[in-house]
Amino acid sequence: MKKILTLLFALSVLATAKAQTADDVYNEYLDFNLARLQGETVKAMDLGEKIVPDAAKLTDKARINFYYSIGKLYEDDSQSVKAQAYYEKVAAAVPNYYVVQRALGYIYAKKAEDIADQLNAAKNNAAENKRLTALYTTAVKKALPCLEKAQACDPDEDTLKRIKVFYKNINDTQGAAGLNIRLAALSKNCIDLLDDK
Repeated sequence: MKKILTLLFALSVLATAKAQTADDVYNEYLDFNLARLQGETVKAMDLGEKIVPDAAKLTDKARINFYYSIGKLYEDDSQSVKAQAYYEKVAAAVPNYYVVQRALGYIYAKKAEDIADQLNAAKNNAAENKRLTALYTTAVKKALPCLEKAQACDPDEDTLKRIKVFYKNINDTQGAAGLNIRLAALSKNCIDLLDDK
C-alpha cells in the first residue's frame, strides 16, 4: 500500500510539474511571435504546436491572434488543411476580420476549383457529373461569403472577378445581381488588425 501511495504521489508531482500556467503559455506565445517576426518559421511552427494544447490559457484576444498567426504559418507552408482549421476559429470569433475571410475564401475557392477540374474530366459520365456539380456548388457557396466580405473591406480586381465567375458557374443570377448591395452593407464593419491585448 505504501508503494502505491508513493507511486501516486510521484505521478501527481510529475503531472503538476508538466502543467503549464497561463503565464508560461503567454511567455511561449511571446517567443512564438518573436520567432515568427524574425522569419524563423520552423522555430515558430514548433513553438506554435507546443502552445496549441494550452491555447485556452491565453486571453481571448491573444488566443485569436495566435490562431490567426499559426494558421498563416501553415498557409505559407502549403498546409491549407491545418491553416483552415485555425482560420475558421478566428472567423467564428471575429467575423468582420476580413483578412481571415479572404484567406478562407481562397482556401475554399481552391477546393471548388479542384472539383471543377474533376468535373471537366467527368463530362461524359452523367452520374459523376451530377455528383461533382453538387459538390462544386456547395464548395462555391462556402467560398462566396468569405470572398464577398474580403472584397467589401479591401476591394481587389482578382477577388471580384473570382466572385463573378463563381456566380456565373453556379447559374446564380440573383446572387450576382445583389452583389453590389451586399458589398456595400458588408463594407460598414471591417476589421483589418487583430489586437492581442
